[in-house]
Amino acid sequence: MDQKELQNLRQDYSAATLSEASTKDNPIKQFELWFHEAVASQQHEPNAMTLATATHDGRPSARIVLLKGFSNDGFTFYTNYLSRKGKEITKNPLGSLVFFWGELERQVRIEGTIEKLSKEESERYFKVRPKQSQLGAVASPQSQEIPDRTQLEKKMEELEAEYADKDVPKPSHWGGYVLKPRIIEFWQGRPSRLHDRIVYKKIDNKTWKKVRLAP
Repeated sequence: MDQKELQNLRQDYSAATLSEASTKDNPIKQFELWFHEAVASQQHEPNAMTLATATHDGRPSARIVLLKGFSNDGFTFYTNYLSRKGKEITKNPLGSLVFFWGELERQVRIEGTIEKLSKEESERYFKVRPKQSQLGAVASPQSQEIPDRTQLEKKMEELEAEYADKDVPKPSHWGGYVLKPRIIEFWQGRPSRLHDRIVYKKIDNKTWKKVRLAP
């Protein structure tokens, strides 16, 4: 593909509209509505989200993780505390999430502060994970350099034998985080790139203000 072909890749959006009047007063309720519609539309992994973090001096990184819960408290996900994102969160707790549901021509962007979940909450979730996922969390030194894949596969085999008939304990370096939102933006694609953007901003840590942004 040449540059001209790349530049001409575009799609006009016309699936729906979004207005101040049609959105709920609470952005978590609005997210819940959109999330359920994404699930119902059979999106591939509707809980997949881009998580952006940054180092203490502002060097950003982003990756796809899976949403595992949401409430008025925030949006939760789980990972290795010693991974790159875990280390960055420790130094700089500010983060951002992005959901993109292409078939619905929708995007949700969330900004806030990331905090660790309690050990008890992380353990409750770890216990309901598939056993192979539990073993994977123990086996993988996430984000660290390894000589080859054989090392991982050998470690998994050892763990499968060790825990064949017993529960896998949650490793101390693995657990959950919650992103507590201060800004939540709902984006609905519209024709001629005149997209609808409704943004909720948290005021005084309790009240949400809803505004429209130009596309």
